[in-house]
Amino acid sequence: MRAVASSRRPGFSKTALAAALRERGISYLHLRALGTPKAGREAARKGRVAEMRAIYSGQLETPEAQLALEQTRSAASQTPSALLCFEAAAASCHRAVIAERLAAKDQFELVDL
Repeated sequence: MRAVASSRRPGFSKTALAAALRERGISYLHLRALGTPKAGREAARKGRVAEMRAIYSGQLETPEAQLALEQTRSAASQTPSALLCFEAAAASCHRAVIAERLAAKDQFELVDL
């Protein structure tokens, strides 16, 4: 769920992460449409969480993001699923917005590990 599937963190690029998870019997689903737009990433980096959430909420209204949300909802209803987050505070991450939307509509349980 990243707009940019590469990472400066070793092992967290899309390909490396998917391979590491696959070795452990875990599927990885990358849905680019659920990534944060550049303006949202910039706001998040500067600690402007409310601005990032507003920008990201707009992203989630696009047809592509709506389809990706449905794919996420379907996957989560079929198998235990996790939204991965590298942020120190999960509430400051765009994945928290996804989790909130899924939980509100489908009554999925949110667990912060």
